[in-house]
Amino acid sequence: MRIVAGTLKGRRINPPKKLPVRPTTDRAKEALFNILVHQYDFERCDVLDLFSGTGSISYEFGSRGVASIIAVDQHQGCIRFISQTATALSLPITPVKMPVLLFLERNSNSFDFIFADPPYPFELATYKIMINSIFEKKALSDDGIMIVEHAEQIDLSDIAHFRYARGYGGCVFSFFTC
Repeated sequence: MRIVAGTLKGRRINPPKKLPVRPTTDRAKEALFNILVHQYDFERCDVLDLFSGTGSISYEFGSRGVASIIAVDQHQGCIRFISQTATALSLPITPVKMPVLLFLERNSNSFDFIFADPPYPFELATYKIMINSIFEKKALSDDGIMIVEHAEQIDLSDIAHFRYARGYGGCVFSFFTC
């Protein structure tokens, strides 16, 4: 796994093999950030990375100079790895060990970018609960964008605030805005 662009471009990240994760591929990350970089200025942006796993997406945002990142995952090993890596790379990442839906229930902050990569398989009903919670709690800023990574068998296009989807290999990024 590597950071594909920004100040840390090319930096390899080697998470422990025992983590229960499925990291976003480098190819998919590169494609995602190629979409975002042409639409958004990353400086002064706040990011929420849900189901953060290895922290791969958090490192990409951090490498591009965002102001702050909150990385939420319920697995202690993932949180420990993100914390160690963020410190080693001097990135503004705050790891939070908590189930995502509980975090969303308690959160009162608003974010410019929200990235969610739930584990496969994840029930469509649970996607809807998560996405609706984000919009009900106003966790996404008015000009922000939420990206949900999911398997190509899942269709999120009928959920409120859906804008478009892009597929890369076996994964799909669905984009939501206010």
